[in-house]
Amino acid sequence: MLDTTPAALHTDAPPLLQTVGLTKRYGSFLANDFIDIEIWPQQIHALLGENGAGKSTLVKAIYGLIQPSEGEMRWHGEKMVLSGPSEARARGIGMVFQHFSLFDNLTVAENVALGLDGRESFKDIAARLEQVSSLYGLPLDPKREVWQLSVGERQRIEIVRALMQNPKFLILDEPTAVLTPQEADQLFIVLNRLKDEGRAILYISHKLEEVKRLCDTATILRGGKKVATCNPKAETAASLARMMVGGEIKEVKAAASRQITVPRLVVNDLCLEPDDPHGVRLQHISFELRGGEILGIAGVAGNGQDELFAALSGERLSQDPGTVVIEGIAAGHLSITRRRRLGAAFVPEERLGHGTAPRMRLSENALLTGHAAGNMVQHGFVNTAATLKTVDRATEAFDVRKAKRDPEAASLSGGNLQKFIVGREILRNPAVLVVSQPTWGVDAGAAAVIRQALLDLATAGAAVLVTSQDLDELSEITDRIAVMFHGKLSDPLPTAEASREKLGLLMGGSSLDPKEAVRAAGA
Repeated sequence: MLDTTPAALHTDAPPLLQTVGLTKRYGSFLANDFIDIEIWPQQIHALLGENGAGKSTLVKAIYGLIQPSEGEMRWHGEKMVLSGPSEARARGIGMVFQHFSLFDNLTVAENVALGLDGRESFKDIAARLEQVSSLYGLPLDPKREVWQLSVGERQRIEIVRALMQNPKFLILDEPTAVLTPQEADQLFIVLNRLKDEGRAILYISHKLEEVKRLCDTATILRGGKKVATCNPKAETAASLARMMVGGEIKEVKAAASRQITVPRLVVNDLCLEPDDPHGVRLQHISFELRGGEILGIAGVAGNGQDELFAALSGERLSQDPGTVVIEGIAAGHLSITRRRRLGAAFVPEERLGHGTAPRMRLSENALLTGHAAGNMVQHGFVNTAATLKTVDRATEAFDVRKAKRDPEAASLSGGNLQKFIVGREILRNPAVLVVSQPTWGVDAGAAAVIRQALLDLATAGAAVLVTSQDLDELSEITDRIAVMFHGKLSDPLPTAEASREKLGLLMGGSSLDPKEAVRAAGA
């Protein structure tokens, strides 16, 4: 049974969790450098930092996934050495990871059972699942298969599975990244309730406004070291970002005026059956994107965004060439390479494996997308100097931080690899750029660099299509926003009129026509 009784707090009691001089070395590299942190019951504690600041290493140590090189952890004031995650869970430490660990073809109850320790019968697990999910306002049907669920419902499974272990301390990594605004609001209610029950929460997020709204304390890491502990409610998002990066974040600014020109990307009644049994069917998608314009596509993940990207990039072909028109030329039947030769460029959501080949050098990855146009291949031979020049230009223009001139893609942090991929495509000066989740999981500094680059590209005359689950990002850089839901695309709204509430209605599957949804949200 889940204990929902608030813990008794005593001013002379030790912290629930404490790290003292926690250090983790990988060879000569210090991932965590003598970190002291205290986390108390009835506290939501933010852990902030740039990509590569040491956040993941710290929580892996706390959850028993790795062993510290030096220092120690204390639980209720007593030294704690964890042999693995199962021992962490036994002590009352739970974790909800950013990337779900669920099996699509199993039911909710079966997925939960796989993640629980002990010998509880499946029948009892299913009954307790219903009880806990109902108690916290996170309703789940134990009998439904996961592939039938929205991403928000899948997030609930991970949280409820952790709560069924009755944690005293819960770690959440980017928990709102896949939620609608309404779902995020419901999650905050749940987290505040857990706090009121006496539990402690370590909250990792790049969304600084939500950290200010939710968290009581913030610990900030930079370069593997703790650089500050503060009350985030007393800070601004800008001051938190400055502590994270050690300086000013360059303000993202659109040009005072931007010339809107001819249609560069046109989609006409695009319908496409999925090539995956759990994929989404695209249904009658149409839009026009002109030069100088940025169109945003919002929506919870899994509603057809990946299928649309594949149809636009040429990874999936259409029988009717006219469903996708690039620079006035019917391209629905053309390959990725031929679409690139028309002036299109593409940045997929997944950095490793889709955007880059992990074990290939950056110059080799530049060649994979750049050979279609430019001077990287001459008379059938690779121009190595040209590929390296692309790496150097992207490194300088987008502040890509790496250990050497031309490392393997997998050696870069997520944010730096994202800056390289975006930079590689933008430096081709494309007429059309289609980019999916441009700042997914990157820190404030890297996000600002990428967003400014997208604005600058549009100012130069390109047509830019941005798919993102970050509504703040879309509000900052787009001219119009449409919403994907179950393979359908809503009519675009001018960004100035697209409030979070209006977009949330559409993202949640409102049956209303977009204009009616706007009126309903404003009522």
